[in-house]
Amino acid sequence: MPRRQISRVLNNLMTNPEFSVFRRSSVAVAIGSVRVGGDAPVVVQSMTNTDTVDVKATTNQVAELAAAGSELVRITVNSAEAAAAVPAIHEGLQARNVDVPLIGDFHFNGHKLLSQNTECAQILDKYRINPGNVGRGRKKDSQFATLIEIACRYDKAVRIGANWGSLDQALVVKLMDENAKLAEPREAHEVTQEALIRSALDSAARAEELGLARDHILLSCKMSGVQDLIAVYQNLAARCDYALHLGLTEAGMGSKGIVASTVAVGVLLQQGIGDTIRISLTPDPGGSRTKEVVVAQEILQTMGLRAFAPAVVACPGCGRTTSTFFQELAQDIESFIRDRMPSWRIQYDGVESMTVAVMGCVVNGPGESKHANIGISLPGSGERPVAPVYIDGEKAMTLKGDGIAAEFQQLVERYVNEHYACKTM
Repeated sequence: MPRRQISRVLNNLMTNPEFSVFRRSSVAVAIGSVRVGGDAPVVVQSMTNTDTVDVKATTNQVAELAAAGSELVRITVNSAEAAAAVPAIHEGLQARNVDVPLIGDFHFNGHKLLSQNTECAQILDKYRINPGNVGRGRKKDSQFATLIEIACRYDKAVRIGANWGSLDQALVVKLMDENAKLAEPREAHEVTQEALIRSALDSAARAEELGLARDHILLSCKMSGVQDLIAVYQNLAARCDYALHLGLTEAGMGSKGIVASTVAVGVLLQQGIGDTIRISLTPDPGGSRTKEVVVAQEILQTMGLRAFAPAVVACPGCGRTTSTFFQELAQDIESFIRDRMPSWRIQYDGVESMTVAVMGCVVNGPGESKHANIGISLPGSGERPVAPVYIDGEKAMTLKGDGIAAEFQQLVERYVNEHYACKTM
């Protein structure tokens, strides 16, 4: 779609009274110990990429994702062996005191796996099903009904997740045929978007007919194009009040995936759309799966919707900061805070709202440091080799020598200990 046309469409959406006010779902869904929708904060979720049959590897990765801050974790359940592994994974997580809701991701054979593995069906906190992959032809209705009946039996939430890469082709053909008969047919991509939305909404309506309560249903309509995703979710949010899961599918690797996901999800969250998010990044070879959790948290924290960890304010550097010392210190502080957060989160109330400034020269260094809870202004090129430290807006001390990094980390640790109330255990 041409850029001018996109801008015109978005402008019409934002100025049309019917579309001008988007709200998050008023219906809250309980997923284990986590609430999604209603007045609950936007929830971060992620998914393992281990073979679920490998109990040790999957348990380790779920625990790692939970430690990074993922509030829901999805695992693939694609075979009888994977379904049989779920109880052992759950037991392993309990042994580690990891209390994160587990979601089962089902495609093609979910009705069989849940029917034949009752322990798996009972342990999972939510089932994720794709209406395009539930079944074909006559089998689709009965297999979908089986999935929903099991969810009702065990009081489980269900995400009905439509995806443009696996759309119900019968529905697509039907809508294309109807569109062709119109006096002014819509563009093919618009019909595809409508098919995606209809797939989710029709499936949700059928699930309610089968007895699944509205507060047990979440919807998603995943696409890999930023503008397509925004348009689909704006349309979906205007047509229903189900809790919505956001995410750009097949976002990609590295900065491309991060930027695309941030733009798409950020626009929708700013409009009040979305109750839970996942950032679907392709990990670097050997890279940690937790990157997607960190990015999701940073999106929400940057937008002021959640606070997950103390924010580190650091300048980008310029000709005044030819030394890399401040860059290394900023990186060290960021790593130090992230490493300490699992412990701080348990011990201290409100520590995630703290701000730490690491600045590189006298231009903005003192000012930014004064605005932070605790900040350090390092010397730029040609400046005196001293680093004043500011605590709650006041200059507290000056650090010198080779141990500045370690000393400043100790000051941050002390600040946390002295300024945030200890939680009662």
